[in-house]
Amino acid sequence: MGRVEQRLQAAGLTLPPDWTPRGRFLPYRRDGLVVYLSGQICEWDGAVTHTGPVADTPDAIAQARKAAQVCALNLLYRLREACDGDLDRVDGILRLGGFVNCAPGFGATPAVIDGATEVFLTLFGDAGWHARTAVGVCGLPGNAAVEVDAVVRLRG
Repeated sequence: MGRVEQRLQAAGLTLPPDWTPRGRFLPYRRDGLVVYLSGQICEWDGAVTHTGPVADTPDAIAQARKAAQVCALNLLYRLREACDGDLDRVDGILRLGGFVNCAPGFGATPAVIDGATEVFLTLFGDAGWHARTAVGVCGLPGNAAVEVDAVVRLRG
């Protein structure tokens, strides 16, 4: 077990079981040392874990942060595939794109997507810092509360 997977275990987190994508797309695409990860919703074992729209209340925002964490774990599952099973090959998380299923005027999208950011910082330390967007949208696949995509650089 590599260092990143040890950190994952120490944080009490696990990667999801494999699942079938909800559309026709690649789960990731590699271009040299850069991996482009397709957006992942908060889905676990074929079921959406948190549905939207996310209400503008402290409890709902806290639950949506958990949804973003699930998205990050799904991204890591696919990233591990792109790294031939070795997450220690990750050199840096370059960018996250976060989408929150919410009503117009919802201002807590950054706080929600922090749930995904925290996973990457926990596992990769300074290499987990990334550029990021956090956008409110009127709907996501499966009425999921959150979707996150990522761009990652690998070691040579």
